[in-house]
Amino acid sequence: MTLARRTILATPAILVGAGHAWGQAARFPSRPVRIIVPYPAGGVSDITARLLGEHLTPIWGQPVTVENRAGANGMIGAEATARAAPDGTTLCLAGTAHSISPAMYRTPYDTMRDLTYITTTSQTPQALIVAPDFPPNTAQEFVDYVKARPGQTSYATFGALGMELLCRQAGLQMTRVPYRGSTQGHPDLIAGRVNAMLDTVTPTLPHVRAGRMKMLATCGAERAGQIPEIPTVGETIIPGFTSTVWGILMTPAGTPPEVVQKIHTDVVAILRRPDIVERHATLGTTIWTMSPAEANRFVEAEMTKWGETARAVGIEQGVPIQ
Repeated sequence: MTLARRTILATPAILVGAGHAWGQAARFPSRPVRIIVPYPAGGVSDITARLLGEHLTPIWGQPVTVENRAGANGMIGAEATARAAPDGTTLCLAGTAHSISPAMYRTPYDTMRDLTYITTTSQTPQALIVAPDFPPNTAQEFVDYVKARPGQTSYATFGALGMELLCRQAGLQMTRVPYRGSTQGHPDLIAGRVNAMLDTVTPTLPHVRAGRMKMLATCGAERAGQIPEIPTVGETIIPGFTSTVWGILMTPAGTPPEVVQKIHTDVVAILRRPDIVERHATLGTTIWTMSPAEANRFVEAEMTKWGETARAVGIEQGVPIQ
């Protein structure tokens, strides 16, 4: 058979396949869509999900609702997503903890095999915060103080590993004090019962401005817009250091690629609207999007980073969930 004849015979099959793929995307969604938020209401992930639901409902012609399924460091909501039908009608807007959990716990799903990632949504820098009476007033003074007193400085930790990463890269020995969430550690930090913590800028800034905490440095690639006078860790003590809290939209693995692409296109268009960008700016958060391929590579790289950090500081997989 000649090449030309084989091409002619193959053309109908190609067209049928392309038509089927186009048809799936064109029909999506054929029923209501839910966005699972694996954290309590009121946080950045919850706010972003509700804004997306509000704007996607008229675009898709189906109700898009938000379902908060908090607990187990985000694993309850992630598992519900992984077990859902792979048709794009179950989405999940998770955060940094999603890539950290596999380093600390035995997750009831495979983070890369059972889920597919659509886009990142936002990024919020963390900051190095200390008690108001803690002697250091700069990041360099903090490093010098802690190094002179190995193991004597305590820090609040809450299922994230940002401070562990900082300790590893700066060569610091500190004592971990676990909490269920960052805000649960705030009263002890304010009272000086713990000395330091890494937390996002937004919830700590009111305490800093009231003199109840001290912010020594932020942990983004650039200085935070709300507090440009505060230097970054990267420009003061650890070149290139970043520790941010990000959001990522995911859906069950096996969802047709054309459906994933449609969701991506519609979601990114909403996130880039000026009013949505401004709403996030008031939260101290920057809109940050990726292609599905980039998002999948990003989560895998984050898992590697946090896995190495956990092992370096002696955290073994399977620690009790707080």
